[in-house]
Amino acid sequence: MKPFLTFCALCCFIGIFRLPIEYYTFLRILISIGALLVLYNTLSFKQHYFSIIFLIILILFNPVFPIYLYRKSIWIPIDTITGILFLLINFIERKEQKKDEGVTEETTEPSMPIHQRTVSRDRIINPKKPKEE
Repeated sequence: MKPFLTFCALCCFIGIFRLPIEYYTFLRILISIGALLVLYNTLSFKQHYFSIIFLIILILFNPVFPIYLYRKSIWIPIDTITGILFLLINFIERKEQKKDEGVTEETTEPSMPIHQRTVSRDRIINPKKPKEE
């Protein structure tokens, strides 16, 4: 997913230039898919601030009911901010995954049973040998 988010950001930055309308249709589809993926991940991790941001991006770039702003000067900052947000979510998730990996490594160590964790002086030893039958 990380390379895909980087590709989405790169396509947003390329969208700043004057290109044919087919590229912008491709950009709408690509960014919508990327925003859906990020939206799903942020909702599953309960990161509601990113969920709201990428919901707005999804609405703005949706290919089914496109929003036309008719001026390139309006789309340039939107494409730039969207590309930066895709890069930002890409690097923020990497830091969180590293933290999660550190936590899972600590919890995977087998814990000692309770009777082995007690200090030897706390153990009760029966001085009598059990009868063998």
